[in-house]
Amino acid sequence: MRRHRNVKIVATLGPASSDYDMIRALHDAGADVFRLNMSHGTHDELRERHRIIRQIEEDTGGSICILADLQGPKLRVGVFANEEGEMLEEGAAFRMDLDEAPGDKTRVNLPHPEIFEALEPGASLLVNDGKIRLKVEDCSKTHANCTVIAGGVISNRKGVNVPDVVLPLAALSDKDRKDLEFACELGVDWLALSFVQRADDVLEASDLANGRAAILSKIEKPAAVHNFDEILEVSDGIMVARGDLGVELPVQNVPPIQKRLVRKCRRAAKPVIVATQMMESMIESPVPTRAEVSDVATAIYEGADAVMLSAESAAGAYPVEAVTTMNNVAIEVEQDPTYTQIIEASREAKGRSVADGIVSAAREIAETTNIKAICCFSQSGTTAMLTARERPRVPIIVMTSKARTARRLTLAWGCNCVMTDQLERFKQAVVNSARVATRQGYATKEDLIVVTAGVPFNVPGSTNILRVAPCDERLIFNTDPE
Repeated sequence: MRRHRNVKIVATLGPASSDYDMIRALHDAGADVFRLNMSHGTHDELRERHRIIRQIEEDTGGSICILADLQGPKLRVGVFANEEGEMLEEGAAFRMDLDEAPGDKTRVNLPHPEIFEALEPGASLLVNDGKIRLKVEDCSKTHANCTVIAGGVISNRKGVNVPDVVLPLAALSDKDRKDLEFACELGVDWLALSFVQRADDVLEASDLANGRAAILSKIEKPAAVHNFDEILEVSDGIMVARGDLGVELPVQNVPPIQKRLVRKCRRAAKPVIVATQMMESMIESPVPTRAEVSDVATAIYEGADAVMLSAESAAGAYPVEAVTTMNNVAIEVEQDPTYTQIIEASREAKGRSVADGIVSAAREIAETTNIKAICCFSQSGTTAMLTARERPRVPIIVMTSKARTARRLTLAWGCNCVMTDQLERFKQAVVNSARVATRQGYATKEDLIVVTAGVPFNVPGSTNILRVAPCDERLIFNTDPE
């Protein structure tokens, strides 16, 4: 299915979107990638959703990307003697400790000794998505005596965030390791890794995945922002998870961080998703707020590869309307001349390799002559990602013989993926490109396309040839002596 936009849409599946008809409707409305949230649902439920997606893929004849989002370690307080919880007043003293006894208005159990090992006086503890803020006055390996800075009701098993320190915790819990293996055996295309603090977290997940799925690091902690360059280097992609990021950092810090991270990902030719609360009001409303529309548009203007729906499509009352609205916003933004100006102004010259030069030349030729599409042959996905980094004005057609590559690249900006037979000669690549471009309506037989590939074929990262070719197969054979 050809999309008339370049940015991709990620839709989370859940109770409101779990059967064939609804998932197919979401795909038809514009969802390119489906997210399976490992925090919710059993393995059997997730397996069935995966099966339905692959059935829709077969029925529509295109490539659909599946992203499995790992839960990550969950830090929570214990329980209270009063099941309704306790009101913490601003300025009051409150203690967190390893004592498993039920809590009261003066203390509660925090069953995470690793937090106490990392805490220092002056650090902050945030409870219930940051609604309650505590300042650590003194601490040991068994407790932390705090002052309530921002009060509220604290109740059983509310989440805890520790923004000021790097916790001695791996990004993968025992549950995550089991979920990772399950997702890889299932055949998902991307794994989203939660609770990333350092590059080593990503390397551990990569080792366990062992090439069966690409690793997408979620940036949701201040430590991840601080170590972002190292994390980006070892990640296949990035998600700017603004929910937890906005809890652990002042909210005004999030927009400039989002902008910086998106640009760094583009520079590295790695896909980036902007996520969380993009159209949250559509959980209950058939139309979004104007501010939400502007938020989605801003991410697109910044050059994000994808924008994501969470509860809007997973549990909301209007999942199809949410995808449709996001699709319409994307089309409108990309037709705005200002969008092209912003994207091209943020393009950076690259000259590190032959492949960089080839894709840059392909984009420039396409934009300065009457070229209808750039067709690139990519087995590993590297050439396609480099081409997407250029953000050309013409469509990108990615030809590959590997279904795994086609599915993964469905997440990347502008990549329209088409399966082809494994090729041995460049002339075959040109002919196949011409056929696909005309068959799918990107060009007519009177038009020209740019074709890039690596010769010899099937060698990852070997892009070294570019040709401007006619879409008329007779002209290809008449002008090419091969």
